[in-house]
Amino acid sequence: MIDPLITFQKWHADAARHGVQEPGAMALATVNPEGFPEVRMVLLKHADEHGFVFYTNLDSPKAVALRAHPRAELCFYWNPPGRQVRVSGLVKAVTDDEADSYFDSRPYLSRIGAWASKQSKPLRGSELERAVAATMLRHPRGRVPRPPHWSGFRVVPDRIELWSEKPFRMHDRELFTRTAPDAPWSHVMLQP
Repeated sequence: MIDPLITFQKWHADAARHGVQEPGAMALATVNPEGFPEVRMVLLKHADEHGFVFYTNLDSPKAVALRAHPRAELCFYWNPPGRQVRVSGLVKAVTDDEADSYFDSRPYLSRIGAWASKQSKPLRGSELERAVAATMLRHPRGRVPRPPHWSGFRVVPDRIELWSEKPFRMHDRELFTRTAPDAPWSHVMLQP
């Protein structure tokens, strides 16, 4: 049986070889607390048998939505080579150790920005620049601790669809499903 996670890893690497500028860019679809769908682009930071990880401000609309409805769908599209991967599943918070480790690996100004930005809130004048300057004074080029309002989420897949472009719209579509994170994958081919 094909493991869709191994195929994802190969396709992700292949997209980079084909010159896709940001192969980790993925559309994240959620349902907000009012029940409306919302989609936005985020960056994949890690994917393995435990799930697909991204990081964000915990006060952002996406984090609020994920706490209210902890399911999400991700969509990757790479052209070339003409492939798409859809991932659906439960969403769980990453551990503090994972969040700390990834935060510490970020460039200095990205860490400063995580403290200074009130993500998705209205911007008034030069308040963001002032917040960046104040944060830089508090945290000069040394260690910048992870803000309490910044962490990550892991989408634990129970459904993965692999789509590969073929001539005359005879695309290959494979759907993998499982009933639990440690359960084996079921597989079916779908018509294009």
